[in-house]
Amino acid sequence: MKTRAILCHQRGDRTVQCVLCAHRCRIVEDAFGFCGVRQNIGGTLFTHVYGYPIALQDDPIEKKPLYHFLPGSRSFSIATVGCNFQCGFCQNWQISQTNTRGGHTAASRKILPEEVVNLARERGCQNIAYTYTEPTVFFEYARDIGVLARRAGLKNLFVTNGYLTGEARDELVPFLDAANVDLKSFRDEYYREICRGRLEPVLETIRDLHRRGIWVEVTTLIVPGENDSDGELGDIASFLVSVSPDIPWHISAFHPDYRFTVHKRTPAEKILRAQEIGHERGLRFIYPGNISGSADTRCPVCGRRVIRRSGFTAEAVALARGGVCGQCGARLNGVWEE
Repeated sequence: MKTRAILCHQRGDRTVQCVLCAHRCRIVEDAFGFCGVRQNIGGTLFTHVYGYPIALQDDPIEKKPLYHFLPGSRSFSIATVGCNFQCGFCQNWQISQTNTRGGHTAASRKILPEEVVNLARERGCQNIAYTYTEPTVFFEYARDIGVLARRAGLKNLFVTNGYLTGEARDELVPFLDAANVDLKSFRDEYYREICRGRLEPVLETIRDLHRRGIWVEVTTLIVPGENDSDGELGDIASFLVSVSPDIPWHISAFHPDYRFTVHKRTPAEKILRAQEIGHERGLRFIYPGNISGSADTRCPVCGRRVIRRSGFTAEAVALARGGVCGQCGARLNGVWEE
């Protein structure tokens, strides 16, 4: 079942210009865009994934990961098939690299936006996360869910590669509360060769969302031999500091998967080195992911541990209302329960 797409321009020669993501695909009749889920049918662009989630799951928000946005809350997580990147190291490739060419949605039944919101409320979730694959490619579905979620008092989160256009961000900001953006590298060559994208649109998404008041956290998956040099890690950290030194940086360890099966796992020492570099460049909150090590939040002023984390659980141990350190009174940037 297809639904008419937004963020596109019809052209006189029956081609369609999609302006949803930074590929800005010009799609001839009957063809699909790069994402494989948006198709030009008779000179009109349609999406094939609206209402057809491949994943619906209740998660802790720390799994997104978001550490400074309502820690300890539950996220109702949703995804459809498809992605506008083709990362060789993708950890969710079984669903992200599936598309709807041939008429397949890979979903068992249609679930309307109001049903998604009702499910989230029934399960006691405080927010809805558009995650697992790339939410940009199911933008119309996410938008309609997000608007209803806002009316129901729920928050909306994007876990995204950040490859959006300015036009898409204009549509996104009215219903979005927070985003975790993957910053996969600081080299355009890496994005072009490994992800099939470009670096600058991702940087602009991080800048723009932060500028517009969306809470932003950033994740970098460190792949040995690809993006793990001290210089590149320092460049990433310096860029984040230029946006805000309070942006939490999540550093994740790679494990062999998809097309990167010959690469070695990321050693814990490399993650800890990235954390050290980030602190040297001025970032205040750096969190090592999927290795043994502390993911606690500490006050950047007095050093007191204010949130204790174990796995995907979080406990406020010295954080007062509004994100205030219980020891020195400094306020930590984030979105906290009042």
